[in-house]
Amino acid sequence: MAAAFPGRFTAGAVLGGVAPTRGDEAVEGGAIAFAGKLAPVVERIRTPLGYGLSSMVRLLTPFSSPVFDLYMRVSPEGDRVVFARPEMKAMFIDDLSGASERGGVRSLVSDLVLFNRPWGFRLRDIQAPIRFWHGDADHLVPLAHGEHQAALVPDSALAVRPGESHMGSLDAADEILGAILSLWPDEDVSERPIPSAGDAAS
Repeated sequence: MAAAFPGRFTAGAVLGGVAPTRGDEAVEGGAIAFAGKLAPVVERIRTPLGYGLSSMVRLLTPFSSPVFDLYMRVSPEGDRVVFARPEMKAMFIDDLSGASERGGVRSLVSDLVLFNRPWGFRLRDIQAPIRFWHGDADHLVPLAHGEHQAALVPDSALAVRPGESHMGSLDAADEILGAILSLWPDEDVSERPIPSAGDAAS
């Protein structure tokens, strides 16, 4: 959006974002790089694979809570702290099960295909301010991806989330909204209360 509509884009926030994996701005590492080797095969079977994943999630829905708890046991401490809150756990499970009902899990397959294609623009050419948040324990999208993007976008800043993996920054809503509001031009936002994470969710 920032590259395609610079005149209509004020500021952006990226949480655990994937950096380009193709072209002269590419970076390697993490599960994304490994998955990139499978991208040609995945692209050929993306539709049946997407439906298969959605069906699998639907079958596991009755066991979603214990399965999620098991996953949290092997997750970084930062993520465990975030998802120890019942409302965060309930939100995540509801989002995943709802996506499977709508076939939304197929988007994960589409993401894999798109992540391994040229983006069609350069990060160096983005002029809008972009703020990045990234967990330093992210094993899916390593911190190197966030550092790489922040180094390339001219007006950028990177906030590292200690001990968090790919989902931990879901708890950073207040900080992120505050950063975006601080970048908003031609309007006094100093007296505006920052919406809480609960307000944003509602």
